[in-house]
Amino acid sequence: MKKIILTLTTIVTSVFCNAQDSKTMSDGSQTAEGKWLIEANTNFGTPVGSNTNFSYATENGNSIYNIGAEAGYFVIDDLAVKFGLGYGGMKNDIVDTNVFSYKIGVKYYIASQFPVQLDYSGASIKDASENPSYFGIQAGYAWFLGENVSIEPGIRYNVSLNQNYASSDTFQLNLGFALHF
Repeated sequence: MKKIILTLTTIVTSVFCNAQDSKTMSDGSQTAEGKWLIEANTNFGTPVGSNTNFSYATENGNSIYNIGAEAGYFVIDDLAVKFGLGYGGMKNDIVDTNVFSYKIGVKYYIASQFPVQLDYSGASIKDASENPSYFGIQAGYAWFLGENVSIEPGIRYNVSLNQNYASSDTFQLNLGFALHF
């Protein structure tokens, strides 16, 4: 047990030390004011009715797919205002419908390395009596692979804002790929 705690402490310390080595805002880092962000995420976990990620799942003849992306603008250093759009569908023996999803929120990079996001997302589902909406919180780590590309693994929790919608709160794992310019 002591070895596990020591190993985890070493990893956490290393991550925080590396974050402190990131570029300063004055030399044009990826999260500086005035920069743009274009992001595509994969979605691992329970699919929700509102989705701006790339995802596909099938089980016992039931299929759910989605394609989407998000964009943001850094209004100040490390803080981006974001929006996203997605299109997907659900298909099984009973349902064959299309879903249009949207998202708006903010993303803040703590120490220019640890992204935390808060957002509102919703969807318009063809022929649905009620459309889903969620309040989401997301956190992760940004690996910058040069001047314009980052990989951002993270976790996400969606709180359902609908009382009667079939999907309740959901937990997801995401792997994001972002372009910074």
